[in-house]
Amino acid sequence: MDSEELLAQLADIHLPEPVSYWPPAIGWWILAAIALVLLVILYRKFANKQRQRKICRYALAELQRCYDSYSQADAANSDQNKLNYVNQFNTVVRRVALVHYPQANAASLDGASWVDFIRQKGESSLMSDDIATALQFGRFQTKCDVDVDAMQGFGQQWIESLYRGDKKSNDDSSNETASASRGLSSDA
Repeated sequence: MDSEELLAQLADIHLPEPVSYWPPAIGWWILAAIALVLLVILYRKFANKQRQRKICRYALAELQRCYDSYSQADAANSDQNKLNYVNQFNTVVRRVALVHYPQANAASLDGASWVDFIRQKGESSLMSDDIATALQFGRFQTKCDVDVDAMQGFGQQWIESLYRGDKKSNDDSSNETASASRGLSSDA
């Protein structure tokens, strides 16, 4: 056999198929899994932050409704209007405390222990002695001499500090924060 005959019997050179991008190597799968976990964590943090903002808005709106009802009330019954406002204010602040700190038994606190709880858990620099006295004894007084505007400002500051993290107690836990995402109430 001649060398040309042998060459004629040879087939042309076949190039291998190009390397496929699918399925990816194991390193890419691991990287994709890590990226997915990070995205889920970021989404949950974002969703929780949004829920916290929504709860804060509802609480502040409810506090504003209390103030609006006081502002629109008859000026002739000033003492009774102030007592009603103090009781409504106290109810809103207590509900916020129950949502934000479910393990703290805020519902059972009264008097000085209630005021101490408020001072420990949130920003209370605007709490004057008159406001503290109104929160301690407001439900049991026949006359209440408190600056309603100052009390409203304090309430807004305290609620915002809870949901924006300005001041936190050392005994806060993730369970308390997670349970705050359930909201204040169905009517808020």
